[in-house]
Amino acid sequence: MKAALAMAPDMLPFIFGDDELRRLQQLLDLDADRILSSIDDLDDEERAATELLITGWGAFRIGPNELAMLPALRAVVHWGGGIGFLDQSATARGIAVSSARAGNAIPVAEFTVAMITLAAKDAFWVSREYCREQRTIHREIELPHTGLYETTIGLVGASTIGTLVIEQLRDRDVEILVYDPYLTATDAARLEVEPVGDLEELARRSSVLSLHAPAMPQTDRMISRTVLAAMPDGATLVNTARGSLVDQDALIEELAGGRLRAILDVTEPEVLPKGHPLYALPNVFLTPHLAGSTGTELRRLGRAALAEVERFVSGAPFEHPFPLT
Repeated sequence: MKAALAMAPDMLPFIFGDDELRRLQQLLDLDADRILSSIDDLDDEERAATELLITGWGAFRIGPNELAMLPALRAVVHWGGGIGFLDQSATARGIAVSSARAGNAIPVAEFTVAMITLAAKDAFWVSREYCREQRTIHREIELPHTGLYETTIGLVGASTIGTLVIEQLRDRDVEILVYDPYLTATDAARLEVEPVGDLEELARRSSVLSLHAPAMPQTDRMISRTVLAAMPDGATLVNTARGSLVDQDALIEELAGGRLRAILDVTEPEVLPKGHPLYALPNVFLTPHLAGSTGTELRRLGRAALAEVERFVSGAPFEHPFPLT
């Protein structure tokens, strides 16, 4: 089966080790030293024969014209999460698509739960005070409301990541509230969470508000000025989703006033311009889109993609199909 790689070339050694590449070449007619940057990298004979594309971050756009130039293409196995580079018409062509979205969700959920735990303990802010004042912190007197026990956590979105966060929080003696228009009563009961149908109510009841909704027109700045104003004094906003979900100017105003705290792994834009207030505000913990797969975690994505290739070659359906519509 003729296959090709399409991704940022410098990502290959982080995704696939020698063992994975050998296995791919056992399964496929694949040149592992050749990574496509454009459909033009294939000659006419290769385009006509290619049945499988293994893609990742940095893959070139595969629109209707590119699909028409790949008449034999039967599947796309993507070791990344979203597949915005692939035109939706691939579905009508009968092309099977797989994504490692589930694998990438694991470190994001782990990161989020860690941030929620540290936010509940006031860890970031107390650390700064401790280093600044260099004195004994009388925890029971000065931090009477800290701790994760019986904290109310509000989640925006019961997505793949949101669901993993719920599963990891359930055994931590916290109350979990979820805003998600697509969350059914049956699923809420199964997840042991309380559905909340209004974002302002969710914000008002949450000590930590964590975002797990996708970026789309309907979710643009859904964490609005009024939602932020509804959050209790001292509450923390955690965003490991997308910066566009938040009215960032309104958030900066709340943070500058000292009423709220924020843990932001994403901003709008990424990267913020030099001198931006979010770099300097003392009640912000800012990370450079670190929650998703990095370092050793990238190998999980490669192994997930290899497993999907093995399924496809054997005639089995993908374990993680990705709907394009």
